[in-house]
Amino acid sequence: MSKNIRFFSIFILGFTTYYFFDLFFFKNIQTFSKNLFHSKAIAHVIAYSVTLIPLMITLKILLPKRNISDLLSLNKPVIKGFSFACIGTLPMLIGYLFHFKAISTINSETLLINTLSSAFFEEIIFRAFLIAALYRFTRLGFISSALLGSLLFAQVHLYQSQNITELIEIFAITFLGSIFFAWVYFESEYNLWSAIFLHFFMNLYWEIFNVSENVSGNLYGNLYKLISIVVVIALIIHFKRKNKIPFEVTWKTLFIKTREVQS
Repeated sequence: MSKNIRFFSIFILGFTTYYFFDLFFFKNIQTFSKNLFHSKAIAHVIAYSVTLIPLMITLKILLPKRNISDLLSLNKPVIKGFSFACIGTLPMLIGYLFHFKAISTINSETLLINTLSSAFFEEIIFRAFLIAALYRFTRLGFISSALLGSLLFAQVHLYQSQNITELIEIFAITFLGSIFFAWVYFESEYNLWSAIFLHFFMNLYWEIFNVSENVSGNLYGNLYKLISIVVVIALIIHFKRKNKIPFEVTWKTLFIKTREVQS
């Protein structure tokens, strides 16, 4: 019991420290970096990297014998994650090519921020830390571990809403999206790159085509995204059954695991 109390106390303290560090210093670090490097994209990456330090320290305190790349699942095959995500999101690319026009002018720095940078850092914060650390190193099950991270992930996207209807839609879509990304991450043998590139491609196609002003989308925008999600799920199920790999998320690991899983 004392071991669990220690883990959760350090985990909560570490995330709280990160939250306020990010809240009070992210913009300042971003502004300083932008003035120094004259690049909005570089400033965005630097600000995210610096404000992540409390989370990295927290993980090392909790599991000092494990290296950070292992704890964040960044030591998994990058090409495998990229290929899987690229194939899985093809329905979005093909569908958007038919139903939407590509935007006429693309700001490369804004595109980088809204696609690769956001996908990379959001997957580290919300999936690798907030969700996976709880699931991998405690007895919490998938839903129990994913709840807090997914609620926070949905909350940070609510600024896009213009009215109560959009707010509800955006909250529901991003909350369920977080659950989906976490499931993909876990079922792809804890390869965070699968979730990162899946997040990246979905953001990329949404950005380069004139789909919607926010994540709530529209009929065709959401239809092809849904088809891609189905394809991704089918690919994972096919791969695991073909290779006789047991599923990570089952009824026995949904809420409370009978034993701790050190992945």
